[in-house]
Amino acid sequence: MDTSRLLRTTGTVIAAAGLLLSGCTSGGSGGPRAVASSPGEAGAKSAVATAIPAALRPYYEQKLSWRDCGVPGFQCSTMKAPLDYARPEAGDVEIAVARRPATSPGKRLGSLVVNPGGPGGSGIGYLQAYAGIGYPAQVRAAYDMVSFDPRGVDRSSPVECLTGPAMDKFTQVDQTPDDAAERALLVAAFKDFAAGCKARSSRILPHVSTVDAARDMDLLRGVLGDEKLTYVGASYGTFLGATYAELFPGRVGRLVLDGAMDPSRPALELNRDQTAGFETAFTAFAKDCAKQPDCPLGRGGPDAVAARLKEFFRKVDAQPVPSGDPGRPLGESLATTGVIAALYDENAWPQLRESLAAALGGDGSGLLGLADSYYEREPDGKYANLMFANAAVNCLDQPPAFAGPEAVYAALPSFEKASPVFGAGLAWASLNCAYWPVKATGSAAPLSAKGAAPIVVVGTTRDPATPYKWAQALAGQLDSGVLLTYDGDGHTAYGRGSACIDTAVNTYLLEGKAPQDGKKC
Repeated sequence: MDTSRLLRTTGTVIAAAGLLLSGCTSGGSGGPRAVASSPGEAGAKSAVATAIPAALRPYYEQKLSWRDCGVPGFQCSTMKAPLDYARPEAGDVEIAVARRPATSPGKRLGSLVVNPGGPGGSGIGYLQAYAGIGYPAQVRAAYDMVSFDPRGVDRSSPVECLTGPAMDKFTQVDQTPDDAAERALLVAAFKDFAAGCKARSSRILPHVSTVDAARDMDLLRGVLGDEKLTYVGASYGTFLGATYAELFPGRVGRLVLDGAMDPSRPALELNRDQTAGFETAFTAFAKDCAKQPDCPLGRGGPDAVAARLKEFFRKVDAQPVPSGDPGRPLGESLATTGVIAALYDENAWPQLRESLAAALGGDGSGLLGLADSYYEREPDGKYANLMFANAAVNCLDQPPAFAGPEAVYAALPSFEKASPVFGAGLAWASLNCAYWPVKATGSAAPLSAKGAAPIVVVGTTRDPATPYKWAQALAGQLDSGVLLTYDGDGHTAYGRGSACIDTAVNTYLLEGKAPQDGKKC
């Protein structure tokens, strides 16, 4: 995890931003298929040249010019990719790439590409802040650590939607409308968000699907000179990796998919599943909180703690509390986002207890800080483009969960059953893609990646954002899927303190030996 903020290595529903999980895209056609390639850059490029359409060859044959990143030990470059793989003549997008060379060049195995999830998470930020310095030393010794900002994200032709002040207003809109007037305000907010994306990002908006990003990842593999892709993807990054495997099964090297998504489930089911996942995570927090002397939600079982949290949300919905920012008092939407942010990592539970205690006492600054970290809002009021890219990818990857407010009302009972605390807000948050200006190009479908080498799928039993059953489902769908289970809390498992998980993954990455299917830690 990125220790500088609560990094969501996720494919996430965001309570106050109204963003959806991605689902599976159909895969499409026209991309390069599996090829045999000899080691080394020349051999890989020669083989690629015989396997791809002539219009794409210049992209695969380009040479990256590496430069200093301004971060010690890292190098950066820019890769060109076609805006539209079906029409390469339509122009290019620039994909930002970064690497940290293997620390033991004589033992180098190739490149290890990492993705932190999102969708919308900056791969370069993740590489420089964590993966490039925090992955096990033996892995960093054997691999060039590499990542990229997927198209539409941060440094790579970013999707832009709202100004900072407009985004401040958007994050405060009531996500649990109590009447027709509040419902109209919420719908208007979603429409304004979508209109802003169309106005500021019309060129890139139709071309940021997960299939597009997977094709870019194969282009990166080829440009780096690797015969096959070695990859670790977290949360949404598991969907990106599985999509890559479906498109290019013969080019799958050693793939680790940690905190897996289930590509076969449509958006409505994904969102409802994740709602239940947050309830599971909150129950774990509530049990722990009740044992702590500083628990602000009192004693009793999880139901009693949940009831007190729900009452707190009701009170700040009616009367927001001061947060230290006069323009952003802590209302229900920001408070909910702050709580959800802390549920991704059990190490944040003490901070959540402290922030809840302060908010109950009339100081909402702690929960606001958690919400700001979630949204990647800087102290100067500027937002990273995570929220914008998240919506752009998700709304393209699957048809919307709901066509309109009436459908949300019909589904509310099932969402509230999944989570009495978060259900209503997460149901309404799932409405945003209904107003998206670009029609979805993908749909839910299982991915099998027939012919691929073994793919390790990691699932955590009490993961809040990617429920464990998704890992079970993805491992079962993939012809060569191997399920590795971590019995624990938090989002994702690799590098989070389990020696059992880390040893299994490291052995696979370094020696090519996948763990036994069904192994539990």
